[in-house]
Amino acid sequence: MKALVYTATNEVIYRDEPDPVPGDGEVLVKVAASGICGSDMHAYHGKDARRVPPLILGHEVAGTVVSGPREGTPVVINPLMTCNRCTLCDQGYSHLCAERELIGMRLAGAYAEYVTIAEGNLIELPADMGFVEASLTEPTATALHTLNLARIQSSRPLAELKTLVIGGGAVGLLAALLLKMYGCRDLVVAETQKARRNSVAEHVGCRVHDPINDRALAADTFDLVIDAVGGGITRKTAMAAIKPGGILVHIGLMDAAGELDIRKLTLFEIKLLGVYCYTPADVRAAARAIEKGQLGDLSWVETRPLSEGAQAFRDLDEGRTAAAKIVLIP
Repeated sequence: MKALVYTATNEVIYRDEPDPVPGDGEVLVKVAASGICGSDMHAYHGKDARRVPPLILGHEVAGTVVSGPREGTPVVINPLMTCNRCTLCDQGYSHLCAERELIGMRLAGAYAEYVTIAEGNLIELPADMGFVEASLTEPTATALHTLNLARIQSSRPLAELKTLVIGGGAVGLLAALLLKMYGCRDLVVAETQKARRNSVAEHVGCRVHDPINDRALAADTFDLVIDAVGGGITRKTAMAAIKPGGILVHIGLMDAAGELDIRKLTLFEIKLLGVYCYTPADVRAAARAIEKGQLGDLSWVETRPLSEGAQAFRDLDEGRTAAAKIVLIP
C-alpha cells in the first residue's frame, strides 16, 4: 500500500509500505480521509518522544471496513484503544488507562491506504455523512471533552461565561464553534496567524485577538480560558487573563517551558484543568454533532491527496494555509 511515513525531523515521505494485517479482535479499514493533527505536527518537528520514526502517523480517520463480519460498513474510528478492564476503564476514565494505545503513536496510523483497529473502536457512519466530515470526529471529541470538564467545574452555564480561547487551530476553532452553539455571547479567540484569525471571524463570528500586535487583553477578566496551544507564552497569557475563581483549561502540548503563576492560582482560587483527549461517549457525541450540522458547513476544512501530504505538512509548518484542518485523501 501507499503511505505517508514520518522518517526524520521535518520529513515525511510518500512511499510503499507493507499492507497491515489485523490481529485478534481487529479489523482492516480502507482509509477514505485522515486529518492532520497538531500532535502529528509536534512529531514532525521531532518533539514527541512517543512517536519514533519511521512511523505512519495519523489518527483522525474515517473509512470502510474491508475485513470481518462488518465488511463494507462505512465507519469513523475511535483511535484510542484501552484495556477495558482496569479501575480507570471501569469508572469511565478509559482515556487515562495506563495501557492505552493510539494509532499513529506507537502503532501504525492512518496516513495510508489501510489501517488496522480493534473492532470495538468502530462507529458506523450515518448514510448521509461524508468521510471528510467524519474524520473531524476525533478533534471534535477533544473539544467536547474540554467543554464538558469546564461545565462540570462552573457554577454557571457555559453560555454565560466570558471566554477566551487561545489558538485558532482545529481544537481551538471547534471549541469556539461549540461555545457559540451553546449560546456563549462573550467569546474571544486569540491567534497569531492573520489568515486563521480571519477564518475564525468568518466561521465562528466572534471577536478575534492578535497577541503580537493588538493591545494586551485586560487582566483578570475572563471566567473561562482554554489554552489550546500549550506553550510557555500562552500559559502566561492564560494566567494573566483569568479572573478570580475562574477556570483555566490546558489542552495544548506545544512545550513544557515557562512558569505558571502558582501564586495567582492559589490566591485567586483558579481552577486549573488538564485535558487529555476524550472518552468513548465524547466520540459518539462528536459524531452526532457533526451529523446534525451543529458545527456549521465546515468550509474551513481543506482536503489534499495523501500523495501531497509532505507539502501539506510544510505548508502547515510555515503558515502558508489558513485552514485549521487539512484532511488527506488516499
